[in-house]
Amino acid sequence: METKLNDRVPIKPSRHSFYLFLVILFIIVFASAIYIEADPYVIVQNGSNMFDLISRMFPPDWSYIVTTTPAMLDTIRMALLGTTMGTILSIPVMFLCARNMFHVRWLVEASRIGLNVLRTIPDLLLAAIFAAILGYSSLAGIVALSVFSVGIIAKLSFEAIENIDDGPLESMTAVGANKLQWIAFGVVPQIMPHFVSYVLYTFEINIRAAAILGLVGAGGIGLFYNRALSSFNYDQVLALILYTLVVVILIDLISLKTREKLL
Repeated sequence: METKLNDRVPIKPSRHSFYLFLVILFIIVFASAIYIEADPYVIVQNGSNMFDLISRMFPPDWSYIVTTTPAMLDTIRMALLGTTMGTILSIPVMFLCARNMFHVRWLVEASRIGLNVLRTIPDLLLAAIFAAILGYSSLAGIVALSVFSVGIIAKLSFEAIENIDDGPLESMTAVGANKLQWIAFGVVPQIMPHFVSYVLYTFEINIRAAAILGLVGAGGIGLFYNRALSSFNYDQVLALILYTLVVVILIDLISLKTREKLL
């Protein structure tokens, strides 16, 4: 009997469901393209305009970088302040959203709904709203990035909290630890590496986001993007793009080294 079982050849799983999924996905994508009139031929038709615009970008106006350096520094400050404020605000939110922290169902669900609302609003729309409320300044950009950061950090962090090891928590409960001790000594040490990583990741995102918030009047380098585009100075636009690219790469490298040291 054992010989017969060992002699059986494994049956290769059917690929029909996978191929069916690909066919359905292709149909959905194709139908969506038709519905919104996304005709690829338009790109070919307007190819000459695209090449004309690109040719007008060269050579980049490097002198424009000197003019925009103060605004670029403001952009970095906006991202730093926005990430810091967002990190502080996300701490209570992430604990309220974790089901293994609070067993009051309505409180957890209400917190998650509120967090989903924050994550639904794009950063540019947040900047436009706060610019209308607080005035067209860097403050509006900082507040917008703070709210945007809460959506990212709290979302990723509460998922990390729900996946922690429950062993230390059960041991602390058994010896009579209160809720604050439970969180401080049982939860925080387990999620801290993830939390730091999420904060640094959010800072990298905010650098990119802060660079375009000026398009809606929220300060930073985006104001100069808007000005250069409005006046059709595409050589200045390319200079700003390359300048932003260098800054983002440097921030990414610093963030990577910081993450390696801390984690």
